[in-house]
Amino acid sequence: MALSSALRGILGGCLAHSPNHVSQLAAVRLCSTLTTSKLFISGLARHTSDEGLRKAFEPFGNLTEAKVVTDRATGRSKGFGFVAYETIEEAQKAREGLNAKYLDGWVIFVDPAKPREFRPPPQVEREAPSFGIMSNKTVGWSG
Repeated sequence: MALSSALRGILGGCLAHSPNHVSQLAAVRLCSTLTTSKLFISGLARHTSDEGLRKAFEPFGNLTEAKVVTDRATGRSKGFGFVAYETIEEAQKAREGLNAKYLDGWVIFVDPAKPREFRPPPQVEREAPSFGIMSNKTVGWSG
């Protein structure tokens, strides 16, 4: 009991200004301040397109990008995307207005986008050089 009241006290400032008190989880997600005008959108429906994402986020400001991430092999949506605004203030308005709201029948979550992490290119495994006796790798008798 003491732990829950302590958490309520710590998060009280954030929970107090959450719109419509949607849920405590949604309110906690809103507490972090934006440092970029690019937003990560998760929970998208599989049929949500770039244009649908753009239409949903345009009322909050001037968009510079609206992109639903798709699978390379199948071309289907992966269920998340990104939108970018001209200013951080516009991005904050969009985050407050659409976080934990329905888009195309699914609840979406709007969070600040993180910078892309560097990943080294995959290394191709090479066969070790063979020295000495070489064996025939065919199955069965050859002769």
